[in-house]
Amino acid sequence: MRNVLTLPFEGGSFLIISSDNSGAIGMKEHDHVHVPYETVAYYSFRVAAMECIAAGGAPVSVVLHNFCGNEPWEELVKGVQKGLFELGLFDVSITGSTESNFQLMQSAFGVIVIGKKTADKKSEIQNFNSVNLAVIGQPLVGDEVIQRGNEVVPLSVFLEVSKLNGVLAWPVGSKGILYELQRMFPELELTKEKVESDVDLCKSSGPATCFICTFNNEQKELLNKLAENFIHSLKINSTP
Repeated sequence: MRNVLTLPFEGGSFLIISSDNSGAIGMKEHDHVHVPYETVAYYSFRVAAMECIAAGGAPVSVVLHNFCGNEPWEELVKGVQKGLFELGLFDVSITGSTESNFQLMQSAFGVIVIGKKTADKKSEIQNFNSVNLAVIGQPLVGDEVIQRGNEVVPLSVFLEVSKLNGVLAWPVGSKGILYELQRMFPELELTKEKVESDVDLCKSSGPATCFICTFNNEQKELLNKLAENFIHSLKINSTP
């Protein structure tokens, strides 16, 4: 993940811009996954918000791109508001646009989250050998996200973990845990054989249903308390 723009802003702060899209998910006849539009917007917002927060940003505005028709607009807004509520954010502005001239055969939706970063929060790993790893949540995609919703890590858990000093929270997207680990530790040239976990390393995590966490030994007890049943083992064997 970590697909964000970081733009310098006045006063030494930064704008953090993140986004997510979904297609063929909604209530149209030709959609591949049929769920209410509130659910569509919630999970797309979830991805963009987690990306923003992981980069050290605090969301201040949300922009919606609606290609589902005029009728679903209020549902889409409710989905975003649900995510904001989970994050304890109540003064974030929501705006956007709807394609109303032409009707698409399938649902399509996009969201942009704009955040503000005021502190120099660490967002990269400095030393692989000095941290522990865990997966918080379960990689799920498509209908699994609804059917196994109790295994999706809540936004509130992600937020609390990301606030811990020295902890790095890295959302996992559609390319899976192993791909994200390869981005986190490019110098290790990781393969599946070098990573141990009790979750599927190559499976899509859809709308960021899980995230990778780096932490120190001193934070292990608190992390286990925050993540509870969502935490899974993750270990890299860096030896040849």
